[in-house]
Amino acid sequence: MIVHIVMFKFRDENKEANIDEVKKRLNALVSLIPTLKSMEVGINFTESERAFDLSLYSTFDSKEALQEYALHPEHLKVVNLIKEVTIESKVVDYIL
Repeated sequence: MIVHIVMFKFRDENKEANIDEVKKRLNALVSLIPTLKSMEVGINFTESERAFDLSLYSTFDSKEALQEYALHPEHLKVVNLIKEVTIESKVVDYIL
């Protein structure tokens, strides 16, 4: 199984609304993209300079399935929104 984790730091403008919207759209991908086996999206509550605002933990059966997800049109729509409302992101992918 492949695990895909991404963390996002959002712009201050409309921050809470943007976080909620991105979370909603990410969660919707589970029913739209067959290769996406599971996704957990969490909003950070820790006050720290090191903290990011939102993270996602998703699983796939293979590297190829992750690649299909990455290129899926519904995922790309969410990516475009995320690029507009965030200032930074970090990713890690690994085999479980």
